[in-house]
Amino acid sequence: MKFVRFVWQGEESLGLLSYTGQFVLSLNAVGRALGRRFPFRDVESYVQNRLCWEAWVEWVHRRYHERGDFEELQVPYAVVQVLSPVRRPVSLRDGYAFRQHVEAARRNRGLEMIPEFDQFPVFYFSNALAVTGPGPIYVEERHLDKLDFELEVAVILGQSGRNIPAHKADNYIFGYLLMNDWSARGLQMQEMKLNLGPAKGKDFATSLGPWVVTPEDLEPYRTAPPPGHIGQTYRLALQAELNKYPISYGYLSDMSWTFAEILERVSYGVEVLPGEVIGSGTVGTGCLLEINGMHRRTDPSAPETWLKPGDEVVLIGQELGTLRNTIRRA
Repeated sequence: MKFVRFVWQGEESLGLLSYTGQFVLSLNAVGRALGRRFPFRDVESYVQNRLCWEAWVEWVHRRYHERGDFEELQVPYAVVQVLSPVRRPVSLRDGYAFRQHVEAARRNRGLEMIPEFDQFPVFYFSNALAVTGPGPIYVEERHLDKLDFELEVAVILGQSGRNIPAHKADNYIFGYLLMNDWSARGLQMQEMKLNLGPAKGKDFATSLGPWVVTPEDLEPYRTAPPPGHIGQTYRLALQAELNKYPISYGYLSDMSWTFAEILERVSYGVEVLPGEVIGSGTVGTGCLLEINGMHRRTDPSAPETWLKPGDEVVLIGQELGTLRNTIRRA
């Protein structure tokens, strides 16, 4: 299933994307048509109450996709305003799971790769109150000092747990979605000289969307995890475009640490809850920081490229959709 949060004719709804991707069916509208109020308008609220509603949503999904029921209630995807499927995650963590990105980022700072990367997965907390979806990203003047995007994938948790072992952790994942971890590199570099952060360099915006896809839809892409690792992974092609020009490519299966292993680390000694979001970290080549470094290593005089007002960044993920944002001054 693919869950979409959208606005149509002034009403905010949580809906299901059609198999073709051309239509969206409001679960709120289906509930009204059947005389039953479906009370949720974002994915995190639904997963927090999923035990009461999961069977009904699956029934609607089957009737819609297998029998064509409720088609009179569907709306063309192209005409709705798509929002982040997750309005306010319970928490927002971001991992650091792609070796290519970590190696490149350290190389750009004149640092060697560290052995700790292979010993355990790490993450940081970001600002769950600054989540947005497709559309404009409003930035302050200091954010424009080396403003960057990051091509990532995130998961949203579907059940609670504590000390979750990696071999069971995939059962706690409700779905997957694209994530753009916007980064003000000037602020980030300034702060991290104090060995703390990222803080203000990361907390102003995180884009999620355009939909959440559940694991069963990704089964055709399932592949083996890296040698010596456990957990589900999927060979999903990922791409980033800047002003319609493709600049980043990768696969979700390039992660050195799986989401299951990250969740094992995240849940150690703490309770995790439905509605929490965890990012993968940046795909290799998935940010201007890395791309600039690559260019400077071959040509030290190469100019750096950073985002500016009016720039459009588009993230594209196989089965995950297209997440489109434009930089605007606040």
